[in-house]
Amino acid sequence: MSLIVQKFGGTSVADVEKIRAAARKAIRAQRQGHRVVMVVSAMGKNTDTLLDLASQVGDNPPAREMDMLLSTGEQVSVALVAMAIHELGAKATSLTGGQIGMKTDNSYSKARIQSISTERIERLLDQGNIVVAAGFQGIDDDLNITTLGRGGSDTTAVALAAVLGADACEIYTDVDGVYTTDPRKLPEARRVEVISYDEMLELASLGAGVMHSRSIEFAKKFGVPIHVRSSFSDTEGTMIVAEAESTTQPVSGAAMTADEARVTVLGVPDVPGKSLQIFSAIAARKIAVDMVVQNVGKDGRADISFTVPRGELKSTLQALDQVIAAVGAEGVTHDDQVSKVSVVGLNMATQTNVASRMFRALSDAGVNIQMITTSEIKISTLVPKDQAANALRAVHEAFQLHHRPDDAKSWKQIKADRGATDVETLVNRLRADALEALTLTGITLTKDQARVTLHGVPDRPGIAADVFEMIGEAKIFVDMIVQGYDGEDGSTSVSLTVEKKDLKRAMEVAESIRAKHGLRDIQGADNIAKVTVSGIGLRSHTHVATLLFDRLATDQINVEMINTSELQVNAVIDAAKAVEATEGLRKTFAESLR
Repeated sequence: MSLIVQKFGGTSVADVEKIRAAARKAIRAQRQGHRVVMVVSAMGKNTDTLLDLASQVGDNPPAREMDMLLSTGEQVSVALVAMAIHELGAKATSLTGGQIGMKTDNSYSKARIQSISTERIERLLDQGNIVVAAGFQGIDDDLNITTLGRGGSDTTAVALAAVLGADACEIYTDVDGVYTTDPRKLPEARRVEVISYDEMLELASLGAGVMHSRSIEFAKKFGVPIHVRSSFSDTEGTMIVAEAESTTQPVSGAAMTADEARVTVLGVPDVPGKSLQIFSAIAARKIAVDMVVQNVGKDGRADISFTVPRGELKSTLQALDQVIAAVGAEGVTHDDQVSKVSVVGLNMATQTNVASRMFRALSDAGVNIQMITTSEIKISTLVPKDQAANALRAVHEAFQLHHRPDDAKSWKQIKADRGATDVETLVNRLRADALEALTLTGITLTKDQARVTLHGVPDRPGIAADVFEMIGEAKIFVDMIVQGYDGEDGSTSVSLTVEKKDLKRAMEVAESIRAKHGLRDIQGADNIAKVTVSGIGLRSHTHVATLLFDRLATDQINVEMINTSELQVNAVIDAAKAVEATEGLRKTFAESLR
């Protein structure tokens, strides 16, 4: 008999009528022949109410007691849902996180799942029960109640689907699927029928509120198909699987992260080990760093810029205060009035004009770009907060995301193409002692690379578009793009990597750009290589970059450029040290390599 995990978010169980509706969906699935596990969030704004109560008691409540308090919201929901199922004539049993056997570490408010014991759930299912499990919570080795943090109920649902070998994990929410961008911000956004794990993982980390990135990490790791559906209609929704909707469309979605903060550590000595000191201090506070930009150093020093969630800025600055003297940096600046606008697409890596199209769209909308980072499937830009909504609209329109691609495939077509054998979940990959352990899929070396750096780029709209349109016209394929601050005059520097054979032509284009825009300087280098750490959970496991920097520092290898994404950490280094660096990183991450 097939098994389905159904997750209902807070808006889906916000009142008694919605609780009854959720119960009816579960009963309907059971009567269709499925065994059913429900994962339920706290009702409506219940968690916010509990947080408000805690703030009235004191400003700094103990983390353990906060988890004890917040876990009660889900316990109310599961009991009420189980009661509703009984009233409708079916059998149900409600279980807390501890009762479903969810063991976590002891990181209160951000706990990670270590193992799930499924015996009790299996027994209750065999007895004909619908199992109603509390999302968001577990217990540690000392039986303390822990919570999983933001999106914890999604994570609970996908984790249960993985360990139970479920046929699908249905996520019921207040929207009817995944859209090309947030439809509340852009009404013309289009619902997609299929989106890949990688695309959804990037979009989730960028602020797409439908799913949390940790749950997508689980799904990708264990091959769990996720079906995002509306709690209030029978719309087909969106399937999140390994494949993308289109094989030709370069961009599948756009996202805006409104509340970001930029931090720049100025004048960092350009020697091995300094990045390690900076990011170790931040990682110790479990702060997820994004858009890491370390550009090419000048006069023995480099600036390192990165973004953090606006709410984590204070803690980030406190961490830096403790290490800035030891690092030998000249100072720290920050800006909390910035937002991140990004585009994501699996087909981006094979098309050369994606960056220039995005930058031109922003230029035409009068939006200034403060930072740029890229990965194989994502381009992120940091823009002024008051320009973010216009920026999102501009890039969505530029890539015609409101139109369905001509070659778009439905889930039924993809399922038929891939064959039945590949649909099976990859439960053999489960490691009972560490479900959320970091999983790396590879450490690779890209040789024969070259770098072009433009110094003194005026900080005004349109420059980035001009740069990359001119490079595109020269038929030069660009890999990494990094833009960061360059000096007290407010100018920026832009570095990009190309194939070594294209360096001469790239420098000719750079010289034209320098003359056109009055740049201060251009530099080129052909003695570089790129090392890449790829995997699942790179950003949520905040120690990955720390370990990378630690290994490179130990081997006395300096980092020239860095960029990060949900799926990769890339570092540009001296080509002469490339093989040594790759071998060292493989040893460091040996336990995490699949």
